[in-house]
Amino acid sequence: MSDLPAIGITMFVTDRSMSPIELAREVEARNFASLFLPEHSHIPVSRETVWPGSRPGENDPLPDYYSHMLDQIVSLSMIGAVTTNLELGTAVTLIPQHDPIWLAKQFATLDHLTGGRVIIGAGFGWNREQGEDHGSPYLERRDQTEDCIAIMRSLWRDEVAAHKGQHASVSPSWAWPKPARSGGPPIVIGGMGPRTYRAIARYADGWMPISGRSSLADRLEPIKREFEAVGRDPSSLEVVVAGATTDPDGLINLGREGVQRALLTVWSEDRDETLRLLDQYAEVKRRAEGLPG
Repeated sequence: MSDLPAIGITMFVTDRSMSPIELAREVEARNFASLFLPEHSHIPVSRETVWPGSRPGENDPLPDYYSHMLDQIVSLSMIGAVTTNLELGTAVTLIPQHDPIWLAKQFATLDHLTGGRVIIGAGFGWNREQGEDHGSPYLERRDQTEDCIAIMRSLWRDEVAAHKGQHASVSPSWAWPKPARSGGPPIVIGGMGPRTYRAIARYADGWMPISGRSSLADRLEPIKREFEAVGRDPSSLEVVVAGATTDPDGLINLGREGVQRALLTVWSEDRDETLRLLDQYAEVKRRAEGLPG
């Protein structure tokens, strides 16, 4: 069905879950379009920052899989090596917690070696203490992200790359390989609210919300208005929904509203439960496509 978004999988891959290689083979065998992985380098034990998944007014215990996650880019490299068509996504990369020059090299190499299969979900980072351990002050992380992405794009695009920013810079430099896709992988920003929507319009390709809703039309409108305000075509907005609905009709409706990719989330670290969920989601995909079971 033409309205249907490309349906992929996102999962916290840890030292206790299926390996990236086995997971990737199982995901591609079920004809999912993509596999997106999140990242956290470490979790400070202080827990001063409230987990966004907490109940209102509470600081609920952070699930311990946050501190057991495998490295995102290393895992995606292994996934790329054992798959053929699977898109390799990040949901999300905490951009201001990285050296942007090295990060640009890693993504360019991965995209180059996999024939242009990389999609980058970009995040500012919700954990204040974690970011500060990386030298990313919480109140500066958005501006840092903009500078970092400008550096990455110049390194991907220009024969002599350069960017001078308030928070990150690169002197005139040569850098290869260039990504397989001209200009580099698409970058979609996670988060909500007017500041995020303005950031998307200024320097990103699209938006990555976490939403189980069957309609995002009301939330897409303000982003499209921001696109128009800076002279960009709203129809060029790329939308990747993480934690997407598992209702086939809801997935179809998201596609009609302009969502290009919908990611179904596997929360379990247990191998058998992961396989069961992948089978269940494959059936959702078949139903949405109108195919026989």
